[in-house]
Amino acid sequence: MALTKKEAAGKNRFEIGFSVDKETFDKAVSDVFNKKKGSITVPGFRRGKAPRHIVEQMYGKGVFYEDAINEVMPAAYEAAIKEAGLDTVGQPEIDVDKIDENGASFKALVYVKPEVKIEGYIGIEAEKETVKVSDEEVDAEVKRVQERNGRTVDVTDRPAENGDTANIDYKGTVDGVAFDGGAAEKYDLRLGSGSFIPGFEDQIVGHKIGDEFDVKVTFPADYHAKELAGKEAVFACKLNAIKATELPALDDEFAKDVSEFDTLDEYKADVRANIQKRKEQSADVAFENALSEKLVDLVKADVPEPMFVAETENYVRDYDTRLRQQGLDLKTYFKYTGQTLDDLRKQMRPMAEKQVKVRLALETVAALEKLTVADEKVEEEYKNISDAYNVPVEQVKGMVDAEDIRRDLLVKAAMDLIKAKAVVKAAKKPAAKKPAAKPAAKKADDAEKPAEEKPAAKKPATKSATAKSTGTKAAPKSAATKTAAAKTTAAKKPAAKKPAADK
Repeated sequence: MALTKKEAAGKNRFEIGFSVDKETFDKAVSDVFNKKKGSITVPGFRRGKAPRHIVEQMYGKGVFYEDAINEVMPAAYEAAIKEAGLDTVGQPEIDVDKIDENGASFKALVYVKPEVKIEGYIGIEAEKETVKVSDEEVDAEVKRVQERNGRTVDVTDRPAENGDTANIDYKGTVDGVAFDGGAAEKYDLRLGSGSFIPGFEDQIVGHKIGDEFDVKVTFPADYHAKELAGKEAVFACKLNAIKATELPALDDEFAKDVSEFDTLDEYKADVRANIQKRKEQSADVAFENALSEKLVDLVKADVPEPMFVAETENYVRDYDTRLRQQGLDLKTYFKYTGQTLDDLRKQMRPMAEKQVKVRLALETVAALEKLTVADEKVEEEYKNISDAYNVPVEQVKGMVDAEDIRRDLLVKAAMDLIKAKAVVKAAKKPAAKKPAAKPAAKKADDAEKPAEEKPAAKKPATKSATAKSTGTKAAPKSAATKTAAAKTTAAKKPAAKKPAADK
């Protein structure tokens, strides 16, 4: 395998030539033949027993060339790029220049990273929130734990109250006519949850088990079912049962049951510390994002389009992965939202452009500041990836190149330096919001819920601008997460265009 040509072909583009020698190519052809011979039929021979030269005489000299090319070309391309000293981006355009029994030669058009200039990255001003934890936040967190540890009991000696779960039968009518989705039996409704049409739950409060009564409500004017919007409805209801939640007392015994602490005060102190840590992490990510916004404005570079395209595809794949973790996929997402793949790409494109520029900026800062990464840090990162993906370290090393990890860690080090040298300004307090108007009635979740709503398809979550480049993703917490993900998924090999058949 050898580099035979390297010349500029425009801004940030090069044309290279490379070849595969006869011995290497012939071995690839033999390997392909041995893999396929079991399925080849030649008259006069048992299946799989015909010699290679007989098969080639019958089907053509180049019958195995295409598969052999696919075997040898990726490694030959990588070797040529390394020899040429090019830092390529995006997918190359590769053509087979010549192919015969003496080997193969190729030519490829590749894009490379641009020259980047950046000044003024030391002393960037950015706002950072001063984190404080209130007693109310601590009490709210303890309250949530208390509610999770409550027990449900049947209530028989009093009317229904807000907070109770009422088991009801109901049947709704408008102008005396039943409507779709307006009836159910033995439905559990948490009173005060706001799940049903405004006013519905309030009219259950005060009734006892066995009561049969009418609930009168008016559908909101903007109700999703146009035939019901603004209409008055009557729901004939029966209260079958009432359940309430009994909460454990907030004392030292509660602390022992829900934590490793012996007293309630110790437990609350730990809750406060955890909230403080979460808020500090959130503030730090927001601070990084603010710095990233400033960095993008400082970057001067003619960025090749393939870099933006490739990063946009990364965002689309990441979003698809998150959807699949929720039991969905892009096809289902498009069905519910009415979007297309191109729509999603357009939505992701601005984030991708920003990410590319931030990464280029940080790589340039790392070079200007002569930052280095010790081998021990690379090994530590291998261990982090191993733990995050539950894959043996040696297997990770076989999938992820050490230099890829080193580059990611250099980028993280560059961001750490920029953060350390930044001028931190206290974040301005947001203006007090006016009380929000009461939301309109919620959409029916199914045929048995008169006013519950299906969750809307979520928009793609905006990533932290430096998450990929600085290792700030929540899980796994790894500077090489992007690299590991790319290596552990089926990356497409560069495909070569097939030459005219060489018989």
